[in-house]
Amino acid sequence: MDYLSHNVAVNLKQIRQSKGMSLGEVAEQTGVSKSMLAQIEKGTANPSLGVLGKITSGLRIEFQTLIDPPREDFCLVNPKEIIPTKELEGQYKVWTCFPYEDSHSVEVYRIDIEPGGVYMSGSHGEKTREYITVTEGVLMIECHGHTQTINKDQVYKFETDQAHIYRNEGAEMVSCTCFFLDYTGLR
Repeated sequence: MDYLSHNVAVNLKQIRQSKGMSLGEVAEQTGVSKSMLAQIEKGTANPSLGVLGKITSGLRIEFQTLIDPPREDFCLVNPKEIIPTKELEGQYKVWTCFPYEDSHSVEVYRIDIEPGGVYMSGSHGEKTREYITVTEGVLMIECHGHTQTINKDQVYKFETDQAHIYRNEGAEMVSCTCFFLDYTGLR
């Protein structure tokens, strides 16, 4: 299930239950079939914008309410159990642990780089900063004309408003966790 389908599934069920409505009552009020609503709540349907429009209109809610990330009081992510966001065989794997859409200011990634592997990342835009901690191996990062070696258990920060390169020049796998901060609206 993709990110938006998950959000819609969780939010629709929560909204329906908070209004004390059955699937049949929501179907009556929205004009969307009970079976389609059940599939949406299970995350097995990929509803069109028209269907989502009927739901928001019928339930008298904002569209954003349906697609926003649902509140999570806690969440455990095991990157090895999710599909990599980016992958180049023999070079690297990148997992998005917590996407930007969750908070609109922070992203968390896990990156594994094979021995001799290189991962090139584009700019993340103005006023973005990366905090990175290496959990295995030794990582080299090139950005702003500067090269930094980061050893296991060290933490490094740098501005990510331009392209940057992650290199594994060692003989063992490099694993790191990256935290991207968009501080556009922060003081």
